Amino acid sequence: MAITDKVYLKNHRQIVSQLDTSIPKGAFKGATVELLYSGEGLSKVDDATRDRLLDFAQDFLDCESEEQLYTGYPERQFVRYLLELRAQGLGPDDIVDVMGDDYMLYAYPGDVLSFLDQAVRTLEAAEALAEVDGNQEAAREMGEAKRSLAGRR
Repeated sequence: MAITDKVYLKNHRQIVSQLDTSIPKGAFKGATVELLYSGEGLSKVDDATRDRLLDFAQDFLDCESEEQLYTGYPERQFVRYLLELRAQGLGPDDIVDVMGDDYMLYAYPGDVLSFLDQAVRTLEAAEALAEVDGNQEAAREMGEAKRSLAGRR
C-alpha cells in the first residue's frame, strides 16, 4: 500500500460538516481530490481550513490537465514533498507535524517510517544494479541519495 493511501485529512468530520457533503477521509481519494481540484464549496469552510486546503490543491493538484489527477501526479508530488522534508533532516514524527501544519494532513509516524525505509531499500537495490551494470556514476549518486535519506552524509 502506498504512503499516499495512508494520508488523511485532519479534522475530517469538521470539514465534511462545513462542506455539507460527504468526502472520504483519505487525502488522495478520488472524491477528495476532485473536490479540492475544483474548489467547489470551499467557501463554506473556515478561513484557516480553506487556506490549507487551497495550499494542498496548489502544491499537489496543480497539473497541466485534469487527466493527470488520475495518473499519479498528485501522489508523485506528495512523495517528493516527503523526501524533501526528510532531506531537511526531519524524522517521521516531525514530518507528520509539518504535514499537519502545512496542509491539515495526518499520517501515522510508523507509516512514514515504513515509507522512508522502503525508499532506502529501493535506493540500495538501484545502487547495486548500477554497480553490476558498471555505471559507477549512477551507483555513486544512488549511494549518496541513500545515505542522505537514511540520515548519514
